[in-house]
This record gives sequence, structure tokens and C-alpha cells, in this order.
Amino acid sequence: MKTEGNTILITGGATGIGFSLAEAFVMAGNEVIICGRRESRLKEARDKLPRIHTRVCDLSQEKERKSLFDWVSSNFSKTNILINNAGIQRMIDFKKGTGDLFNGEDEIEINLKASVHLSGYFVPLLSKHKEAAIVNVSSGLAFIPIAAMPVYCATKAAIHSFSLSLRHQLRGTSVKVFEIIPPMVDTELDKGARGERGQEDRGIPAAEVARATIKALEDNEYEVAVGMAQGLRLGARSNPEQEFQDMNQW
Repeated sequence: MKTEGNTILITGGATGIGFSLAEAFVMAGNEVIICGRRESRLKEARDKLPRIHTRVCDLSQEKERKSLFDWVSSNFSKTNILINNAGIQRMIDFKKGTGDLFNGEDEIEINLKASVHLSGYFVPLLSKHKEAAIVNVSSGLAFIPIAAMPVYCATKAAIHSFSLSLRHQLRGTSVKVFEIIPPMVDTELDKGARGERGQEDRGIPAAEVARATIKALEDNEYEVAVGMAQGLRLGARSNPEQEFQDMNQW
């Protein structure tokens, strides 16, 4: 599909992969809308990319998901691409019961339910356009999980499954469904936990994921694993138990 002249909503677009996507799509000649929870980060993004539109939105709240859709559909009726990128990642130790689980942000609401709900809201709007797409950002950890981050990995596995089913349901419409599968990326997402695990590798630049996303749309390649995520996806099919043990040595 074409990668210029679109109107694109990117969730979690103020930092990390989301901001790199916004930057790449603006440079390619698209109108870009981003949302995020923190006005300060959205302002920083606007300062760097004055042409973007921003909206404060806490995607963990159902009423704010609906409000985001209402605002976009009223003000940007030409929106034809939704990129479900927003996500959080937490280490949760179930040996503590619910101690870690309830003491922080809800990964299921932000990583999974928000993407599912926004897809439901936006499909009728997207379907009005000759070319349209939903882009779901999952993770290599959808295929081989890190046990210390069980809920995050489970939500990304669910996003992979959801993308397959949604693509099948929408096959007779103008809406194409893409899944981008990043490896570890050098963003704020997991920096603290990487330090705890003693990892020196901080991952690939977010811009590499953005480039892979644009190429996926250009080539109509609906499931794209980036960098080392290719190995995780292949390993999940060929030798999942060994891959899991290798991933969880610490």
C-alpha cells in the first residue's frame, strides 16, 4: 500500500518506537496524530516534529479510548491507518502473590485491551477509505517469553493471535492488518529491568523498527519480524523448549 498521503494515528507516539514511527511517517509525507499519557512528553515530541497533532490519552481507561476515537473521527475523518503501538513492560514475581501484579500499571489494559478496543472502534471508519491499515506492534517475546515478565509476554502473544484473526476477518475489506515484531529496542520500556538482569545490550535503535514498518506497508508484508526477533519466531516453531531455556538462563 502507499506510504505517503495517509492520515495516521499512532498510540504511545511521544517516545521510543512510537516517536520514531511518527518521525518516519512525517518525513514520508503523511499527516500524523500521536497520543500519550504525559503532556510533557507530547510537548517534547511537538517541539521536534511541529507538524504532528497530539492528544493526551490514558489508554488504560476505557472512557479515554472512546474519547480518543470520537476526537479523531470528528477532527481527522481521513484517518486511514491505526498503529497500535502503546505498551508497558513490568517484571512480576508471582511468588509474591498479587504484590507485584497490582502495584503498578495494568499491562493487560494498555498492551492488549486498548489495541482490541481501538481496532473495534476504528474499523468502520478505516473501511470507508480505499486503502487502510491497522498495524499492531507485538514483540519477539510473543513467541519465546521471558519468565520474569510473564504478563507482558502474554499480552504480546495475544496481540499476535488477535492480528491473525483480525486479518482473516477483514480480508474482504480495504483494511489490511500488519503485525510488526520488534526484538529488544533501545527505549525506556525495559531499561531498569535490563540493569537488574545485568544486560549490557540495549537493543536496536527504534528507527530501525520504523524503517521496517514502512517497508512492510510498501511490500504488503503482513507479518514482519525485525532483527533478532526473526530467530525467536523461527525458534518457537522449531525448538521452543530449548529457545525458552536459553532465553531464561538468569
